[in-house]
Amino acid sequence: MAVQTKAIVRDAISIILGILSACLGLKGFLLSSKFIDGGVTGISMLLSDITDLPIAILIFVINMPFLYLGYKRLGKTFAIKSALAIAGLSLCLAFLKMPDITPDKLLTAVFGGFFIGVGIGLAMRGGAVLDGTEIAAMVVSKKIELFSVSDIILMLNVVIFSAAAFFLGIESALYSILTYLAASKMIDFLLNGFEQFTGITIVSTNSNAIREAITKQLGRGVTIYQGKSGYGKDGQINDPRDIIFTVATRLEIPSIKQVILKIDPKAFIVQQSIDDTSGGLLTRKGLH
Repeated sequence: MAVQTKAIVRDAISIILGILSACLGLKGFLLSSKFIDGGVTGISMLLSDITDLPIAILIFVINMPFLYLGYKRLGKTFAIKSALAIAGLSLCLAFLKMPDITPDKLLTAVFGGFFIGVGIGLAMRGGAVLDGTEIAAMVVSKKIELFSVSDIILMLNVVIFSAAAFFLGIESALYSILTYLAASKMIDFLLNGFEQFTGITIVSTNSNAIREAITKQLGRGVTIYQGKSGYGKDGQINDPRDIIFTVATRLEIPSIKQVILKIDPKAFIVQQSIDDTSGGLLTRKGLH
C-alpha cells in the first residue's frame, strides 16, 4: 500500500511539473511570437491564431477524441490521468499569468520547444499525455500497417507546418520547426535518459575468459545464454557454447570491445541500442 501511494504521489508530482513546464513554454515564449509546436498542440496553436479562439479551450477539446482512443487502447487509468493533465494545462493557460520572457526569435523557438518537451516528457513519465498525437498515430498504424507510428507523426507534422507556412508565413513556420525539434529532443532525453545504453552480445569459444574479464576487469554485470553454433569459420556445427550479454554506456563500448578482441580476435560481437533499463548491474562495481 505504501509503495502504491508513493508511486501515485511521484506520478502526480511529475504530471504537475510537466503541466507548469508546458505552460511556461507556451505562454512565456511561443504564443506571443506566433510560433507553433507539432502535433495536437500545434494544431490548437494554429487554430487559435487563425480564429482567435482561446488556446486553453482548443487544446482540451481537440485532445478529447484522442483520449477516448487512449481509453480504448491503453485503459481507464491512462485516460483519467491524461484528461486531468490536459485539463490542468488548459486551466494554467487560461488563468496563470506569465510574462513574455524574450523577444529574440531564436531563443523563443529553442526554449519554447525546450519547456514544452520537458512538460510532455514529465507527463509521460507520470503515465499521462499532454498531446494526443502519438495515440492517434498508434491507432492509425494498427489500421494501416503500411505506415509506422513515426511515419504517421511525421506526415501529420508536415501538414501542420505547411499550414503554418501558409497562414503564419515562411519565417514563422521555419522557427516552428525548430521549436518542434527542440521539444522532440527533450522528450527523448526525459524518456530514454541522458546516458544511453547499448546491449552487447558476444559469441566466442573463449566465453569464460571474456566473462571474467568483463565482470572482474571492467566491473560490468553479464548474462550467460546457452547456445549452439551453426556453421561458422571454425566449421563446427551444434558445438555448445556460452553466449554473453552485457549492457554498457556508449563511452564504455570501445574498452569492452578492446578487451574482448584481445582475448579472442575472432569473437562475434553484436551491438544494439537500448532505450531504457532498470534493475540489474548498470553501474560499474567498485574494483579493488
